[in-house]
Amino acid sequence: MADPVRRTDGTGLVAIDPWLEPYAERLRNRYQHYLHFRAPIDEHGGLMGSISQGHHYFGLNRREREKQPGVWYREWAPGAKRVKLIGDFNGWNRNVEAADNPGAAGEAVKDEWGVWSVFFPDALFATRLTHGSRLKVLVHGGDDVVMERIPAYIKRVVQDPPDSPNFVGVYWQPSTPFKWKYPLPKRKGGLRIYEAHVGMAQEEGRVGTFKEFTDKILPRIANLHYNAIQLMAIQEHPYYGSFGYHVSSFFAASSRFGTPAELKELIDTAHSLGLVVIMDLVHSHAVKNINEGLNRFDGTEHQYFHAPPRGDHVAWDSKCFDYAKYEVQRFLLSNVRFWLEEYNFDGFRFDGVTSMLYLDHGLGKTFASYDDYFTLNTDGDALAYLQLANELAHTVKPTAITIAEDMSGMVGTCRPVAEGGLGFDYRLAMGVPDYWIKTLKEKSDDQWNLNEIYQTLLNRRAHEKHVGYAESHDQALVGDKTLAFWMMDKEMYWSMTKLATSIVVDRGIALHKMIRLITFALGGEAYLNFMGNEFGHPEWVDFPRVGNNWSYHYARRQWSLVDQDLLRYAGLNNFDRAMQALDEQFNVLEDPFIEQLACHEDTKQLVFRRGPLVFVFNFHPTESYTGLRIPVPDARDYRVVLNTDAVQFEGFGRVAEQTVYPKQDVAMYQRKQSIQLYLPARSGQVLAPG
Repeated sequence: MADPVRRTDGTGLVAIDPWLEPYAERLRNRYQHYLHFRAPIDEHGGLMGSISQGHHYFGLNRREREKQPGVWYREWAPGAKRVKLIGDFNGWNRNVEAADNPGAAGEAVKDEWGVWSVFFPDALFATRLTHGSRLKVLVHGGDDVVMERIPAYIKRVVQDPPDSPNFVGVYWQPSTPFKWKYPLPKRKGGLRIYEAHVGMAQEEGRVGTFKEFTDKILPRIANLHYNAIQLMAIQEHPYYGSFGYHVSSFFAASSRFGTPAELKELIDTAHSLGLVVIMDLVHSHAVKNINEGLNRFDGTEHQYFHAPPRGDHVAWDSKCFDYAKYEVQRFLLSNVRFWLEEYNFDGFRFDGVTSMLYLDHGLGKTFASYDDYFTLNTDGDALAYLQLANELAHTVKPTAITIAEDMSGMVGTCRPVAEGGLGFDYRLAMGVPDYWIKTLKEKSDDQWNLNEIYQTLLNRRAHEKHVGYAESHDQALVGDKTLAFWMMDKEMYWSMTKLATSIVVDRGIALHKMIRLITFALGGEAYLNFMGNEFGHPEWVDFPRVGNNWSYHYARRQWSLVDQDLLRYAGLNNFDRAMQALDEQFNVLEDPFIEQLACHEDTKQLVFRRGPLVFVFNFHPTESYTGLRIPVPDARDYRVVLNTDAVQFEGFGRVAEQTVYPKQDVAMYQRKQSIQLYLPARSGQVLAPG
């Protein structure tokens, strides 16, 4: 088979997957489109040149003009007729005045590229345009509508007054830059991601802060042996209930959680605890709001976005970027670089990749064959942008982690751009949680097909890394239920105490652990858990909105449940900690060797290996097996290193801790050796040789 890297025409993927041979010409065309995007970029300094440094040029930046220090403000608004910066510094003066009148400062001049600029010399404005000054930009649009807007590249936006629906920009230029104290931690094992939302991370019914998350939540995550956190809703968004996915100001960290310095302190502290920090990056769409966002910024419908109808996302009620435009590329690529360099994030989970890749956004579409990836429905501009973004991220920070939220299985998503891929490191295995929810809805566990479970968890593109997960925030949102709530429902309200007895809760706790363990073992080369789901957080996630009378009751995490010794949540928490530590010790997630050793549908037993470890599951609801013989790959004794039925995991403790099963020279299923073990109903064991 030819070395894919040696193919320089974008068809290297064919060498990895021969089934792509009929699509070689389309792969070649795809790569040519990427090169078309690269050409003007390479002419102006490459990816590390001006294309990714827009935040140092646009917006407000301290620079000089004719050797005089001051602040430049620049804005790309080609369709606008007038642009003037207004704010505290000039008394919010909206009038046009003589150019020699200091009160007129803020009136910008447009160049041939549609860029408006104005300079504020320190000699006149050192005490007026200062750190923390509130401001907006007055735009007389091409449609003759005059509006106050928030600068596109602004680095700080606040609600003014607090808790009001009115947002204003802030000139953010601290006199003392933040000092980073801790280096990037070295990762042990595979990528184990704790998905979190800062605002809903506190128990009280309110919006939590960066500082509270740093002090109270980061230690919990580190104690659970995760090595990465994935932060949602970081980019500024006007509507809290959007979960952060309707972004308005792409370069501003959400002020409702705190200051930029406090976010940096969170990231620095995470690094000190051995956690890398991945950011949910929303480049798939933008909020359609005009007052807060980019929509109709210069008075046209086609500045940052496609004109309607293509520019309107019908399912998300948002706007779709025009990735073919050079200034849109600069805006978004600069955004990638900004978060990596300014905030020291360690990578991104790119939101809505499926929506980007297809003109119909993949809505209601079943991707059943390779034909679905190589049609006129594929958005070549968005695909080329993602290739550029991935290359840039890995150039700025070679250790950067990029994850694609894609449910379509686009060919080459997690292969290098040089092969014709998109350049991501991981893809979310989005079909897995959907499968578990569907299974819980439609079948009792005595009807589960173990071979189907096994094959579903392994059903992913070869040679591309995936993040496996049983449930994320999507499954916890109002309208759906978490796995724990699907299985235990109202019984969780009064039967999660150790003083009560409930077969519903016993079943739910047992299956919760088994589902997570088998997903952890088979679902990917990385693993993800949403905040609180590790201990079976009850109920759902619902942000304040009209429909719930603006309540925060379901937009919080009830940590007290796991901290109370009389409740059974602590056992699930203990199990999750032990499961993460399993990867830390044995590097399970990154071991590519997976092999089924036995599967008995009638007795509900499934045995497989991943790397050196043997995973044994008994999904039977009532039958326990004594002296159960299973084949083992190595001629060694096997010891129990994790047992879902252990007492500390709220199991029944039917197998002694650290039990060793002696090797027997009894051949079984083409293995020369086997062991015999006790496998209780609804339990799983992980065995290590030696």
